Amino acid sequence: MTLMLRSAAVSDPGLIRSGNQDAVHAGSWLLAVADGMGGMAAGDLASAIAIQAIARVDIELPDEALVPALRGAVEAASAGIRDAVAEDPSRQGMGTTLTALLISATGTRVALAHVGDSRAYLLRDGALRQVTRDDTFVQMLVDEGVITPEQAINHPRRAVVTQAIQGERIDPAYLVAEPRQGDRWLLCSDGLSNVVRADTLAATLSSYPDRQDCAKRLVDLALRAGGPDNITVVVADIEEG
Repeated sequence: MTLMLRSAAVSDPGLIRSGNQDAVHAGSWLLAVADGMGGMAAGDLASAIAIQAIARVDIELPDEALVPALRGAVEAASAGIRDAVAEDPSRQGMGTTLTALLISATGTRVALAHVGDSRAYLLRDGALRQVTRDDTFVQMLVDEGVITPEQAINHPRRAVVTQAIQGERIDPAYLVAEPRQGDRWLLCSDGLSNVVRADTLAATLSSYPDRQDCAKRLVDLALRAGGPDNITVVVADIEEG
């Protein structure tokens, strides 16, 4: 039995922003969400550069090649942003988050790459787990025991990221895991996770078997919660090929 990735993606500017600085890729082997920052034009460009770089690894790869491929793609994204800033110094400070999931050709391994505060969640056997750790000031406070996770939800500095792809040296997180048939993955920008509670995410992912319907419902929930930011959602199932 070969396990494969089947996905659906939806992106929406939200109710406050005039444009959408998020970018997304949902392919046969790769899922990725990028949330740009640094002003409207620069944020758009940064997330587009990251997705263009990471999309090149949407190919059949053996288990052992997953993390090297993701690492090379993140480095390419960083170099692309560095070149864009050199071309136009007014873009200084632009950057993007990136959360990507890559499955091997055999379906026996998945690998994650993560920088910033977009997120990856795994729904397995009815339980939802946040797999990525936010690169944010507020998460640092939680880790140090200064505030509780509950206090972090409404903290005024919850949107301050401590790491993003900006053309400088970074320390992305990489993770390898064994997929199971029936796993459901959610990749999203903080336009969803900042306004929709984890228990609601879990209930929605469990209640909507159709991936496209599920992704649309999650975006709708974020819009009903005020939609203050761009919202990007990828819902993917691990299925028998």
